[in-house]
Amino acid sequence: MVDHEVDTAAGTAVVDADVIDRRASASDGVLARVRNGLGELTGALRRVAEHVLSDPEAAARSTIVELAERSGTSPATITRFCRAMGFEGYADLRLGIASETGRARSAGWTVDIGREIQPSDPLARVLDQIMAADTRAMHDTATLLDLAEVERAAVAIAGASRVNIFGASGSALVGEEMQFSLHRIGVAAWAWNDVHEGLASAALLRSGDVALGISHTGQTRETIEMLAEAGSRGATTLALTGFPRSPLAELADIVLLTASQATTFRPDALSARHPQLVVLDLLYIAVAQRTHDRAHAAFRRTAQAVDGHKAAKGALS
Repeated sequence: MVDHEVDTAAGTAVVDADVIDRRASASDGVLARVRNGLGELTGALRRVAEHVLSDPEAAARSTIVELAERSGTSPATITRFCRAMGFEGYADLRLGIASETGRARSAGWTVDIGREIQPSDPLARVLDQIMAADTRAMHDTATLLDLAEVERAAVAIAGASRVNIFGASGSALVGEEMQFSLHRIGVAAWAWNDVHEGLASAALLRSGDVALGISHTGQTRETIEMLAEAGSRGATTLALTGFPRSPLAELADIVLLTASQATTFRPDALSARHPQLVVLDLLYIAVAQRTHDRAHAAFRRTAQAVDGHKAAKGALS
């Protein structure tokens, strides 16, 4: 039965068409756009988004009335949902979903990612699940990522005298990887996961320095506090997050977006780890390109410094 009581303008979050994703075209990245904006939708609009994500192929075949009935909303809500996703009408949304699901089939993404892994499942099935989820997350991240923002971030880091990287828990591990990469090419970078140490370091930043905050949800309080302190001192602030309207993203000068493919066997934050590493690897290489001579010399010296600790070729362990 359609729930009309909550399907009203007052009970549905109003989302501007350009809020969810300004970079995806009408026929590319539709499902990534819906996944990326899911956390910002409430009420009836969220039910429509969840229904589309649960079975996009069925959604592409449904009429507007059928989709409204299956999601427990109304045709008016479907129309508002289309506009929130940046489409003029339902026909354009259907075409976009159909195009994307068709590409997914041709690329071999037919594995049922959402199926819960059972204790008796063979490792081959588990591997297929993991690969399918990561492949989709990588594809969606490539769709969401604004390369102009990556360019701005690379230029800022290449010219910075100091780079601070902030993160907590799993995001801290990702930050440490980035710090190590930058350090190897001669960029003065520090990674902080303790809020007291991070705040103290952020307070010493100044104009021309860079601070990078990493949080998939963009709501980690400690990371937000450290990035805010860095920004108040004049540093250029970057955010790596999966939510463009999150507090961390709103705080940053430059936002780098990632997507994730949450599954029943891996939570959303954990599934974002590989896309985060890919984006940061792209950023690291972009910095190296812009500091080529310095980066090449630094990398050569650091490699030589540790070369003596590598096992001789052919030596037995």
